[in-house]
Amino acid sequence: MSIKIIKMPHLGESVTEASIALWLVSEGDKIDKYDPVAEAVSDKVTTEIPSNYSGIVKEFLIDLDTDVEIGTPMLSIETDDAEEAGESEQPFGAESPSAIEKKEEMTDHINKEIDEAAEKKPIERDTKASIQQSVSAESEPMADKKARYSPAVVRIAQERDIDLKQVEGSGKHGRITRKDVLNFDVKSQTAANGDLHKGSLQVQKEMIEREMSKKTETPSEQAASYTTVGDEVVPADRIRKAIARKMVQSTSEIPHAWLMVEADVSNIVKLRNKTKDRFKELEGITLSYFPFFVKAVVQALKKHPIINASWDNGNIVFHKDINISVAVATEEHLFVPVIQHTDHYSLSGLSREIDRLASLARDGKLGNQDTQGGTMTLNNTGSFGSVQSMGIINHPQAAILQVESITKRFVPTEDGGFKAADMINLCLSIDHRMIDGLQAGRFLNDVKENLQKFSDESDLY
Repeated sequence: MSIKIIKMPHLGESVTEASIALWLVSEGDKIDKYDPVAEAVSDKVTTEIPSNYSGIVKEFLIDLDTDVEIGTPMLSIETDDAEEAGESEQPFGAESPSAIEKKEEMTDHINKEIDEAAEKKPIERDTKASIQQSVSAESEPMADKKARYSPAVVRIAQERDIDLKQVEGSGKHGRITRKDVLNFDVKSQTAANGDLHKGSLQVQKEMIEREMSKKTETPSEQAASYTTVGDEVVPADRIRKAIARKMVQSTSEIPHAWLMVEADVSNIVKLRNKTKDRFKELEGITLSYFPFFVKAVVQALKKHPIINASWDNGNIVFHKDINISVAVATEEHLFVPVIQHTDHYSLSGLSREIDRLASLARDGKLGNQDTQGGTMTLNNTGSFGSVQSMGIINHPQAAILQVESITKRFVPTEDGGFKAADMINLCLSIDHRMIDGLQAGRFLNDVKENLQKFSDESDLY
C-alpha cells in the first residue's frame, strides 16, 4: 500500500486559486481511477475533478470553500501497489514525468553548486545554512530541521515509505541524494515507521492550514468600520469575489469612454412575431431578440477590427477570431460565457448556442471551454427593463455593448410627419487607450444599419 496525493489542478488561463465547493466522495470510500472526487470552483466556473488513482479515500487536506493555490494537495488516496504499477503517475493538470525528472536533476545540481560555493566562501556559509534551515522547516515536513533535503528527495521518500533519517547520505557534508533514496532498502526500516505517511500527511495538512492563515482576509475587518449594531455581515462567496476582482481590474486599468445611438428595430419585431411560434415548434426554445443583435455586431466587427482587439502592455492585439461573450445573470451572480467563432452561426444557430450557454450558467455547469477567449461582450440589459446604462468592459477586451429595452416611440418621417416605431438604445463602452470616438461612432452606426436592414422576410437559417 502507498499514499497518493491529488492536487488542485490547473483550471484555466490566468487562474491561480480555486476552492472545493463540494466533496463527491467521503473518507473511507473505495474509488476507481477517473471517478470524480470533488467539484472545484475557479472564478466563474465549477469543474469536477477526477481521481488519478484507484484506491481508498484517506483524508481531505483542505476545507470546503477555502481558496487555495493551484497545485495545493487536496486529497490523499491509499492505493494498492499492484494496481498502481499499471497506472499513470502523472496527475490531472500536472507536468509530464520527464519534465519533473529534469527539474529534480537540476535541483540536485544547484544544491551541489551551493555547497561548493559555501566551502569557498566561509563568510557566507552561515547565511546559506540559515536560509536552507528556514526552507527545510517550512517545506519539508519529513526532515529534521537541521537536515537539508531537495524536493526530489522528499518526493521519492514519501512515495516509497522511506524515513530519511535512516538514509546514509553520499553527497557533500552527508547530503542525501536522489540515488541514495532510490538505492535504499525499504525492508531495513523498523516497524516503528509504519505510520510515517499518516504523520507526513498530518504535517502537510497543518502546513496548508498555516499557509492559508497567512493570507489575511480583511473584508470583515474593513466592513466593521462601516457597520452599526444590528447589521449583518456576510462574507462574499468565491464567485462574487472573482467578479469583484475583475471589476476593480477593469475600472482601474481601462480608461472607459461611453457613447450611445438609437436604432429602429421595427422590422426585427415584425420578423420575430411572425416566426416565433414556428421556431418554438421546430427548435424547442424561444426565439429572443438577442441573436439579432449578436449577428449585427459580428457583421460590424468585420469592418472595424479595432473593436475586436485588446491592449497588451503597449501593443494592440487584433484577434483573428470573433468570439462574443454574452452576459448571463442569475439571482446571485453574473456569468459571461463565450460563443466561440460567433461569425460561423446563423440566427437560429446563435439562438441555440445562447440558450445552451445560458442554461449551463444558470445550472452552474459552465466549463473552462465555455468561458475562455472572448473578444467582445454583449449584455442584454433590456431584459430587465433598462433603457440606458454604461457597462464595465470585460478585461482584457476593448468594448462592451449594452442592448437596452425596445420601446415604442414617435419618430419623424421623411415627409415631415411622425410614426410609431420600435426603438432601442445601444450603449457602447470602449477602451480609450486604443479606440477613439470616431472609430466607436462608426462601429455603432454600422451596428445600427445592420439592425435596420432586417426585414420580415429575413431567413433565420
